[in-house]
Amino acid sequence: MKILVTVKEVSTVEDEFEIEGTTIADQYLGADLNEWDDYAVEEAVQLQEAGIADEVVTVTIGPEECEQTIRQALAKGADRAIRVWDDALEGVDLLDVGAKTAILRAVVEAEDPDLVLTGVQSGDDNWGATGVSLAEELGFEWGAVVNHLEHDLEDGTASVRRELEGGVEELTEIELPAALTIQTGINEPRYASLRGIRQAQRKELDVHTLGDLGVDEGAVEGAVTVTDMYEPESETDATVWEGSPEETASELGELLREKGVAP
Repeated sequence: MKILVTVKEVSTVEDEFEIEGTTIADQYLGADLNEWDDYAVEEAVQLQEAGIADEVVTVTIGPEECEQTIRQALAKGADRAIRVWDDALEGVDLLDVGAKTAILRAVVEAEDPDLVLTGVQSGDDNWGATGVSLAEELGFEWGAVVNHLEHDLEDGTASVRRELEGGVEELTEIELPAALTIQTGINEPRYASLRGIRQAQRKELDVHTLGDLGVDEGAVEGAVTVTDMYEPESETDATVWEGSPEETASELGELLREKGVAP
């Protein structure tokens, strides 16, 4: 059994930052493995350790600069990685769900996995739709926001628990091949060991262009564009006083009386 896990390098933002046009200024940005994808990788590696999966492969869409980040998944136990990048992607400001789906579909069709795991969402654009969109395009059964997966997969069926609105959970059986979007909390992602980090540098990382995958360059010309980026105005009605408790107590008492909280 082969498991394919989609992983992504996401931007991390400092507490204090500045916006330049429709992006956050580079000096305030860092990079890390997407949190939700980390849980998906852990789930796949646990399935391999349980003797269910024979191979765990990761796939990411990103430039060469993201290789060190995505090698985290290899250091945690994935067997090999695929990275997709192309000159046609260089000038794309926003790679929308449709474009990601077209690229990932080509990879899935080439790899022919039994199970595809994705994070529920990514920490930067927060689309939360790529996994389900990919399953629809592939004709796979799917389960979204999965917070528990039975590791036996008996008779080619995945027994999953899904997180719904209002604290409700749903138990579902899904026939393979399938795509599952993994929620945080389904497991405890491991730290990469020093040995794992060293091994990751020697593991296979294949790079493919759109042409290699048979994906037309027009597929990445998404219909969604970023028109503005800004910090929303705070709507809190907080009152802050400066001074000692003795100095501010009377002001607090007066405010509470105005609000009808104190007599």
